[in-house]
Amino acid sequence: MQTSKLIYHLRKWYPKSVGYPGDFIGLQTGKFKKETNTVLLCLDFDTDVFNKIKNEKIDLILTHHPLIYGKRKEVLEADHVKRALVKRVDKLKIPVYSMHTNFDAGVDGMNDNLAKAIGLKNIKPLKSDPMFRGGNLKEAMEVNTFARYVKKALNLPSLYLINRGKKMVKKVAICGGAAGGCFKMAQDEGYDIFISGDAPHHIRHDVNCYQFNYLEIWHEAEQIFIPVIARRLRTLDKKIKIIMVSQPYPKVL
Repeated sequence: MQTSKLIYHLRKWYPKSVGYPGDFIGLQTGKFKKETNTVLLCLDFDTDVFNKIKNEKIDLILTHHPLIYGKRKEVLEADHVKRALVKRVDKLKIPVYSMHTNFDAGVDGMNDNLAKAIGLKNIKPLKSDPMFRGGNLKEAMEVNTFARYVKKALNLPSLYLINRGKKMVKKVAICGGAAGGCFKMAQDEGYDIFISGDAPHHIRHDVNCYQFNYLEIWHEAEQIFIPVIARRLRTLDKKIKIIMVSQPYPKVL
């Protein structure tokens, strides 16, 4: 299919305007080809992914996390591993295009799909930040039971729960990635629990102090990006070849 058509629809579905200001969204490296017949989808494009697909004929790489987060010259000067990777992919003339916070916030994007995956109903953006999503469970669940339910629904190897709030939860707020520090927004809007990831010690301590429920999920849960974009692309062209490379979870000992 025409690459211009594909990129037009990606930008229409997940416009840059809904992402966070200053985010590094869009073309990361290379130039678009006139035609795109094979697309690689991944959460992060790194050396491991490159080694898996280096013998494939790929026309476009779509990632969630930006390959180059910052000014290109500064990033590549400071990171020799990324610099070598960019040289390798540029040599193969494969463009890399990233959809980050615009996908997180967009309709049928990251947080809509995470909310659906855990069975939330009446999903809507939070008033405090339209990137976040809130919704209701069909029936209230005991907080520990809910945590185990989320682990299974998102197919996670593990998670941890701070259960200092209500014993029964029904109103749930969620944001994929590293938004643990924003738990207070969910609490202030009346949610029973907040789900996110990458919360450091001082954030977890604050959750305890505010006597709230917080469920930590792996950042890799954002790999829901891959099947969502695959589904979207197939609505444009059923013949397009899609290569999906998932990122393994760290080993839980």
